[in-house]
Amino acid sequence: MEDAYRAINDILVNLFHEIWELEEKAIITEEFKDLTNNDMHVIEAVGPGEGNNMSAIAKKLNITVGSLTTAMNSLVNKGYVERHRSERDRRVVFVRLTGKGVKAYRHHEDYHRQMTGAILDKLSEDEIPVLVKTLDGLAEFFRGYSGKQDGRK
Repeated sequence: MEDAYRAINDILVNLFHEIWELEEKAIITEEFKDLTNNDMHVIEAVGPGEGNNMSAIAKKLNITVGSLTTAMNSLVNKGYVERHRSERDRRVVFVRLTGKGVKAYRHHEDYHRQMTGAILDKLSEDEIPVLVKTLDGLAEFFRGYSGKQDGRK
């Protein structure tokens, strides 16, 4: 059991580090060299289409609206997103991707598709539900753990 614990721990620790590094290398190409990994995750949270309000995007990213505002200022200046105020409530700011932002979003989406496909290609039909259950358990741990860290239950 201790060998399994050690193997899983090593895989998880290294996997998260490798995913972050490789994602940056795969995503930040010559075309998108002005973006950071964090920028790309903000772009992903905005998503294509009509966009969303700042509060909803901040909630999706689990950050404050103030932190998001800083990131958005940079992405607006780089031409990836645009802001507009609600006609009904001028306090509400909506954000949507520009054409350049949608192109970056699709590039990031393609990387995720390749990563997920590489995993699915190695699994049998019977193994997929086990992996989904395992990853769901891991995600549940992270959701619970982050809540404990900031005083929430």
